[in-house]
Amino acid sequence: MRLVTLVLLLLAFPAASPAQRLAPSPTEPPASALVGRERIRLDDGWRFALGHASDFARDFNHGTSYFSYLAKTGYGDGPASPSFDDRTWRDVRIPHDWGVELPFDPRGQASHGYKPLGRGFPETSLGWYRRTFHIPESDLGRRIRIEFDGVYRAARVFVNGFFVGEEPSGYLPVSYDVSEYLNYGGDNLVAVRVDATMPEGWYYEGAGIYRHAWLSKTSPLHVRRHGTWVRSEPNEDHSLAELRIQNTVTNAGRTPAAFTVGLAVFGPGAVPGRDAPLVELATTPSEPIAPGAERIEETSLTLRDPRLWDVVSPELYTLVTTILMGDREVDRTETRFGIRSIRFDPDRGFFLNGRHVLLKGTNNHQDHAGVGVAVPDALQEFRLRRLMEMGANTYRTAHHPPTPELLEACDRLGILVVNENRLMGVNDYHLGQLERLILRDRNHPSVILWSIGNEEWAIEGNIKGARITVPMQDFVHRIDPTRPVSAAISGGWGGISREIEVPGVNYVRQADVDRQHREFPWQAIVGTEETTTQGTRGIYFDDRERAHLSPQEDGSSGGNAESGLRFYAERPFAAGVIYWTGFDYRGEPTPFGWPAIGTQFGILDTCGFPKDGFHYLRAWWTDEPVLHVFPHWNWPGREGTPIEVRVHSNHDEVELLHNGTSLGRQSVRRLHHLKWTVPYAPGRLEARGFRDGRQVATTIVETTGEPTAVALVPDRTTIAADGRDVAVFTVEARDAAGRLVPTAALRVAFAVSGPGRVIGVGNGDPSCHEPDVFFASVRGEKLGTWQAPDASIREGALSFEATFDRPTLTDGEHVTLLLAALGPAQTVTLNDTVLHHHAAPAALRAPVSLDLAALRPTGNTIRIEAPARYTDWGARETLFQIHPAVLRFSRPAPQWTRSTFNGLAQVIVQSTGEPGTITLHATSPDASAAESSITAR
Repeated sequence: MRLVTLVLLLLAFPAASPAQRLAPSPTEPPASALVGRERIRLDDGWRFALGHASDFARDFNHGTSYFSYLAKTGYGDGPASPSFDDRTWRDVRIPHDWGVELPFDPRGQASHGYKPLGRGFPETSLGWYRRTFHIPESDLGRRIRIEFDGVYRAARVFVNGFFVGEEPSGYLPVSYDVSEYLNYGGDNLVAVRVDATMPEGWYYEGAGIYRHAWLSKTSPLHVRRHGTWVRSEPNEDHSLAELRIQNTVTNAGRTPAAFTVGLAVFGPGAVPGRDAPLVELATTPSEPIAPGAERIEETSLTLRDPRLWDVVSPELYTLVTTILMGDREVDRTETRFGIRSIRFDPDRGFFLNGRHVLLKGTNNHQDHAGVGVAVPDALQEFRLRRLMEMGANTYRTAHHPPTPELLEACDRLGILVVNENRLMGVNDYHLGQLERLILRDRNHPSVILWSIGNEEWAIEGNIKGARITVPMQDFVHRIDPTRPVSAAISGGWGGISREIEVPGVNYVRQADVDRQHREFPWQAIVGTEETTTQGTRGIYFDDRERAHLSPQEDGSSGGNAESGLRFYAERPFAAGVIYWTGFDYRGEPTPFGWPAIGTQFGILDTCGFPKDGFHYLRAWWTDEPVLHVFPHWNWPGREGTPIEVRVHSNHDEVELLHNGTSLGRQSVRRLHHLKWTVPYAPGRLEARGFRDGRQVATTIVETTGEPTAVALVPDRTTIAADGRDVAVFTVEARDAAGRLVPTAALRVAFAVSGPGRVIGVGNGDPSCHEPDVFFASVRGEKLGTWQAPDASIREGALSFEATFDRPTLTDGEHVTLLLAALGPAQTVTLNDTVLHHHAAPAALRAPVSLDLAALRPTGNTIRIEAPARYTDWGARETLFQIHPAVLRFSRPAPQWTRSTFNGLAQVIVQSTGEPGTITLHATSPDASAAESSITAR
């Protein structure tokens, strides 16, 4: 047994190369370790494959080795092993959501959008990601971390076969120090096993590495991750602002380290390194910090005439923190922050910088048409700008921590954020997640409330809810005493609501808001969820069979957007109202089941196309003139049928005309709509808006012809040529007169030329089962059988031989031959053709394209011969996992297609990284083609 164990150990542990060996312990870190901080994005170069949540064999035999990764360090097996062969896996970029790629399945959970994810679908609920990255030898001595902004969910991470950690949450960032596991001067492997079997929420949550990943490098002495906090306190007349700055410095080295902290504050619009700072100072040299210790360095400074962060002028400053050892800069961080004051008044609502601001908000999940939860950064801003057009100034991150990029966009745009925790509780699991959320996000001036929970029905109305609330609220205050704490309550009043500072009201039909204000006068109140005018975009008569819903006067949670807005407008003590929801989202198809796969609560649909309620809120949430008429006027077969025509407007009066005949002029009541009953006849509706008795606006709705053309309208004409930026194209079905046809269902195909790629399509139909994503497929076929040579072989010859028939390919399929190395110099022959002669292993990495016409119908022979000479035992390990010869079959992605829904669809086009002109082409069998171009710079 001892001999067997020794052989296994020799095989598993390669001899260290010079670059991998541990250098003698220095008294100080090597100079190479004292270079500045680097943060490298790891979005490209991943390979992906579905594993299996219950079948070990179909999960690539992960966790089946004699020693598991939990039994012995460094024994990651299956895809966790560096020697695993992933050449037949798909190439993907992250952010990536494999859930959105799956077909809809009526057996799936309605709440998760009928995707085959969860316990009933082990074959599609677990996925693997692998990526290699190079670490130069000069990085030896630095601290190097792998970081993930979010992986859904239960992400098990391995680096070079070493298990480095597992994160159960699908919403929180995680960081692993991998410095000791790396090959310095060589390639390294990170493998991530993602298990989406167990959901966290009750809505579509996706699956995969759906946020960014990073490689972070620092010197041993550095500012801890999320270790900088800037608190700003402007004085009453805003002539001064005191900044209280904390930097948590950690010494991950092996010797005590003396250091100095340098601080520089740059004003709005200034660029560190190019412009001069407003304030620059260095603290006095500190006492040495012990190895493994942390210390909080605090500094206060005063800024004169600060430019405040506000919803109307979101001014952002930048703090640059440097850590110096003597005269040498060993770390440098940049922290964006805003200077502002917030206050929730129990009787008068919310105040920003001393000015009353009404919270006008929406709740939102994080998915979008076409891309699921893998939302590109630019698409985050696109969504926020759509909400701002409606007049919204507040965003509640329902019901989980948001992406960092969402908060950065809210900071830039001036949007207030209710930042929400996922799950209430008082144990390390709960408080640890809450702490990570706050430490990550407390520098964002947009964040005005920490929400510790949402609709916790088991506890919200009883003493346990009150007991849990108190320590959670105290815990938040210890980390961040500058913001109040909220929790959203739905029906269960008398528990959490007795203790929380700012109770959130989820639906006025389920609360007695006046009683709460009367009995707890010290509390501020905000409407955290209120019913919208629930319905399907462009639908005005219920179609239950297709799960299409007309605008609801009494939505699923009671009422509609108008009744909710009027309720809160009558209560000045309330800080404002946040509607459920801004955008439609996948899952929760209330009040339907299959075939509906998405909700209809949104003020906008999943693409961001407005419903009529959007214009109601725009009328009362903005100062822009609004005159919106609905429904459309295409009703063949309903001639003579009375149709209710409504108008959302903020003018004094509105007159409606039908085919030139006036139907009367009505006064506009604040926070209400207007309506006329009109017997349907094709033609023209015309609304005229009046102010001070004078006509100032006209809106026309006409009966259109049949769709004859496709039009493409990008949201912007220029994007960054960075491989990440996106443009959002609206696809319109138009008639011969160029008018949008509001009932058109055109099948449209798309292609891109130039440095761009389509990454998702949608149309906002909550019952559409067309694919959102079209992707290339790949599969592998091993040639012959492979028996690894006996462990005792030192010298001699190794050989592999296999016969195979000429592959039969389906339309569009391509096949390549993938070879593996048996030894340091090898010869490969295919039939009578020499493919490689005495080749080094690296030469075999390139795929070999096969000329199928030159192959025999049957009996083709591939042979590999090599001497069995190895520089170390580790080089032999590949023989146990990589098959010598594999056929890789690949099929390109099908052509992108989508049908318009009520005349509209959407295409998301992303830069590939090169500058140039990107052109989107659209064709339809029933309409003329179109194209539209943007520029990548």
